[in-house]
Amino acid sequence: MRNQIVAIDGPAGAGKSTVARRVAQRLGYCRVDTGAIYRTVALLAQEQALSGEAEIAELAAALPLSFEDERVCVGDRDVSRAIREPEISQAASVVSAMPKVRTALLELQRRIARDHPDGAVMEGRDIGTVVFPDAEVKVFLTASVVERARRRHEELAERGVPQSLAAVQAEIEERDARDRSRAAAPLLRAEDAVEVDTTGKTVDAVVEEIVALVALK
Repeated sequence: MRNQIVAIDGPAGAGKSTVARRVAQRLGYCRVDTGAIYRTVALLAQEQALSGEAEIAELAAALPLSFEDERVCVGDRDVSRAIREPEISQAASVVSAMPKVRTALLELQRRIARDHPDGAVMEGRDIGTVVFPDAEVKVFLTASVVERARRRHEELAERGVPQSLAAVQAEIEERDARDRSRAAAPLLRAEDAVEVDTTGKTVDAVVEEIVALVALK
């Protein structure tokens, strides 16, 4: 099947980025990290001191973003590292709750995925419910909040960002609440999505589970 869409949704820290990357590699598909798109908008809005929904939406609508060999680029600028800072993670959660911003980025996400003829693995919060409700494969990736906090804490430590495990868990719980309660495209499991709980599982095991789902289509 050409231009097949694999939608992977789920809360922060469930392992979406790692799993989506590996699944895309296995299938020969492009990987589209929609969270990185919102993080990029949040980064640029912060740099330009923008806070109003309308002005941030205008910024988003003209975003010259591209994914190049796992790098996130705005024009010629590589923002891959800058968008992963903790303060940008929280800012992205706020920005992603803005309806006008989500609308502005909707077609960009669809275009990036459709530009790849073989298919795309898309990760985010609303891929299977809003961006591609007709995706051939839908997965809702989850894990316990304790497990997600532990993973995020280890990731930050590896990058030399000091933060207590308790603080990381509190941020994840706060983000979960905001993502699930926002008016625009809240974090939900699509009715036809397969839930995959990654708690206690290896990345390889989760990847095999999702690749098997794709093989059934």
